[in-house]
Amino acid sequence: MTRHTPEFLRARSSNLSLRTVALEQSTTMRPDFVVNGQMDAKDFKPEDFTKPYLDFMTENPTVFHAVGYFKQMLLKAGYTKISSRDNWEGKIQPGGKYFTTRNGSSIIAFAVGKAYKPGDGIAMIAGHIDALTARLKPTSTKPRNNGYVQLGVAQYAGALNETWWDRDLGIGGRVIVRDPKTGKTEVKLVKLDWPIARIPTLAPHFGLRMTGSGNRETEMVPIIGLDNSDLQSASSSSSPEPQPLGGQGSFISTQPPRLVQLISKQLGLGDPSAILNWELELFDAQPATLGGLDKEFIFAGRVDDKLCSWAAFMALLHAKNRDTDGGIRLVALFDDEEIGSLLRQGARGNFLPITIERAVESLSARAGAAFGPGLMGQTYAGSFLVSSDVTHAAHPNFPQTNLAGHSPRLNVGVALCVDASAHMTTDSVSMAVLDRVAELAGCVNQRHMIRNDSRSGGTVGPMLSAAMGVKAADVGIPQLSMHSIRATTGSLDPGLGVKFYKGFLDYWFEVDGEWRK
Repeated sequence: MTRHTPEFLRARSSNLSLRTVALEQSTTMRPDFVVNGQMDAKDFKPEDFTKPYLDFMTENPTVFHAVGYFKQMLLKAGYTKISSRDNWEGKIQPGGKYFTTRNGSSIIAFAVGKAYKPGDGIAMIAGHIDALTARLKPTSTKPRNNGYVQLGVAQYAGALNETWWDRDLGIGGRVIVRDPKTGKTEVKLVKLDWPIARIPTLAPHFGLRMTGSGNRETEMVPIIGLDNSDLQSASSSSSPEPQPLGGQGSFISTQPPRLVQLISKQLGLGDPSAILNWELELFDAQPATLGGLDKEFIFAGRVDDKLCSWAAFMALLHAKNRDTDGGIRLVALFDDEEIGSLLRQGARGNFLPITIERAVESLSARAGAAFGPGLMGQTYAGSFLVSSDVTHAAHPNFPQTNLAGHSPRLNVGVALCVDASAHMTTDSVSMAVLDRVAELAGCVNQRHMIRNDSRSGGTVGPMLSAAMGVKAADVGIPQLSMHSIRATTGSLDPGLGVKFYKGFLDYWFEVDGEWRK
């Protein structure tokens, strides 16, 4: 295994920083539109992926928008959508590329090697695309309060923390709509990306904390408009709140009427009563942007984890597609990781195992091979899972949280994450495998481990590797301000993630072959 000295890392980091000056103008390769499956990972330029990542983060604030984005990218790259409702027999073949979704919030995409044989393994990357957020309650209408129109929201995971105060908040998500003429029901995505909502702090003059007692039910209620119609001399600039829309008992009657009208207009609906329900959330409306003296930082919302997930999907799109390749290359992104992965679209559900089994069943039938537990056991034994989730970068202001030799830096490379209590899947074998991948791909692997007096988070790795019995490791791209409404990573880190993940997808089967010799 190649060991890099501190001097090498400092020089490499310095060189990478100097290359960030022209990041926004970089046009060497357009990863969003050009898929080059023959380029070697060593030749990838991390800065080419910076602006596409910024655009993705700004344009796709919710998990539903992210899945919609990935679907469109996959279709452009020649992937075929397969539905879980359909019979997959005869639909999957060597050399083919496919994807499937669940709940509109989780997605799995995979490419079958042209030389695939039943029993071949799978190179897998799994992560999550949900993020801390505040979701509109089933009844989000609040009584008028001193002329303010407010919105009832509920915290998802650890949202509505201190970082949510005084932020410009947009509203987006999915809306369930029924066409009154045809009776057809469908899902539409909506994004109101200008600042609609805000949670105001209290002036310090009152002798209280600016955030009060921090009560998330009573003191963190967003304001979304004004209605001073109860005053005779009401300002003409404030619009009176109309009466509830829809009939008694309808969904839209439980939502702020002006918000219903706005959503209806955004979707081009002639009648707001076509809205049957929605799943909307608040998000930081400030665009993702570059920062720092040499533009070496990215400042953005929802970095955890629309960072590793985006990098993994870009890697799949750019993975090599050689005639001699066997096996399957796969990326799975799940919802609900931040709340325990317990729902059907979460990693604890059967989405990934059943997708793999159905794909192998279809491929084995085409090859005339018997499908059953034996074949699946053989497949999983030859597979490897990279569990991918952001990890903590070394913090400059809280050095007591850093563990020497185990606190990764920005703009250097991904970190292999280790936890002695098995909150992470990485062990000595999987570290050796991924260090070999990094050597072949021209990447630098860092290390991350928490101190004994710190609390560890979790990933989708342990649950998935246990369910399938596959070798696995946890890998993370470093960031600062995890679980803040706005976080920081390195401007080259999205591209460094693509480079490493592509290296894994390209070289796993070669590295696995070295262990068999």
